[in-house]
Amino acid sequence: MRLRFAPSPTGYLHVGGARTAVFNWLLARKHGGVFILRIEDTDRDRSNEEHTRAILDGMSWLGIHWDEGPHFQSEGVERHKAEALRLLAEGKAYRDFSDAEAVREEARVRDMHPSRVAREQAEALGPEEAERRAEAGVPFAIRFRVPDGETRFHDLVHGEMRFGNDDIDDLVILRSDRTPVYNLAVVSDDANMGITHVIRGDDHLSNTPKQVLLYRALGFPEPVFGHVPLILGEDGKRLSKRHGATAVGEYADEGILPEAMINFLALLGWSPGDDREFMTLEELIDAFDAERILKKSSVFDTEKLSWLNGKHLAVKPSDQLVDHIRTRLRGQSSLRQELLDDQAWMETLLAVIKPRARTLDELADQARPFLLSDLAYEEKAVEKYWRKDPDAALDRLGRVAAAFEDADWSKEALEERLRALAEEMGVGAGKLIHPLRVALTGNMASPGIFDVLVILGRDRVSERIVEGVKRIREA
Repeated sequence: MRLRFAPSPTGYLHVGGARTAVFNWLLARKHGGVFILRIEDTDRDRSNEEHTRAILDGMSWLGIHWDEGPHFQSEGVERHKAEALRLLAEGKAYRDFSDAEAVREEARVRDMHPSRVAREQAEALGPEEAERRAEAGVPFAIRFRVPDGETRFHDLVHGEMRFGNDDIDDLVILRSDRTPVYNLAVVSDDANMGITHVIRGDDHLSNTPKQVLLYRALGFPEPVFGHVPLILGEDGKRLSKRHGATAVGEYADEGILPEAMINFLALLGWSPGDDREFMTLEELIDAFDAERILKKSSVFDTEKLSWLNGKHLAVKPSDQLVDHIRTRLRGQSSLRQELLDDQAWMETLLAVIKPRARTLDELADQARPFLLSDLAYEEKAVEKYWRKDPDAALDRLGRVAAAFEDADWSKEALEERLRALAEEMGVGAGKLIHPLRVALTGNMASPGIFDVLVILGRDRVSERIVEGVKRIREA
């Protein structure tokens, strides 16, 4: 099995293209096949190296590694030309000397397809006159002569497909400037690379009968085709920039993990056959089956992507997250860089806070209070747990600080001390925990308070309680 992903470098790697790449890559990995990357760069006006690099970077970030390539469609131009000329020599194509604007006008008047008008003119000209004009240097395009009848092929997603050839125009395969057209180039390249399966978006379905006819005319083995449903925005319209981020790189910048993105993209138009949504890469490869690709379009649900990312974040080893967080926090003012550089301490911190984050950006935000040298206080938290009853807050923070002075600095021992103090004072443990949390993190919410105590350590806890008491008194 040989599959390919063949993007045009006319823009960045968008989620629709990335989903196509994921499907092809999963199918190749599932069956021990070969995954090939081909850059279709024949549109010289819109293609550029920056977009090619963005596509390669996007695929590398996703972890979709290709086995062959990247090949470039422009490398096969001479082969494309030769195959167009072969079709011409075999009478399966003809020279078109017509004026395009005049042909369109005549077709409008006669209510017929422009390519049928072009064919009539070519036949009226005759082969000898066509040859004479060609030798005289008169410019011409080469059109494929679509045969009568209908074109049938089996689609992995849609089943048996039938197209009346009367509805297919005599497509240009070589322009008058001797450049090949997409439909011929892609057939030539896929045949040359031995592609056995072409999995691509539904927007290519109208091209497929043309390409099938070219395969048959050129005598090439036909690949198996599968056309996957389009991706829609939440308004039910085709996904575009008006729905927000559409380039894979934008989601990387927003703190989405590549394994979460692959998981999410795989479920856009495919089902594992059960209720699973969170799936590892190994599980996706094991479960992927082209027969379970859905016919119905799927909606790009950013909330679901965020939820899946949180699930992958929670199971990702903390040591693999440290560099991501350092990148996001490095150089920020008021952060203690020596703590940011402490690998063991950072891993401990991230292990505690990562279950509460959905993105790497959220994880960095939750790590920030633990790294600050000057803590920022959430106004809502200060108002509720300090300012509403400052005397009680001062008393409780003072007594907690005293209780912790000679405590063994472990979660179990600290919890035992705090709960014993609460019982002694005749209050619920929460009455001590809430003002303490504000003093230690500045926030209404945090990981478990005893995890927070252990992560910060005895000295920093003491410093933050002292600073909290000072703030309450000043207020």
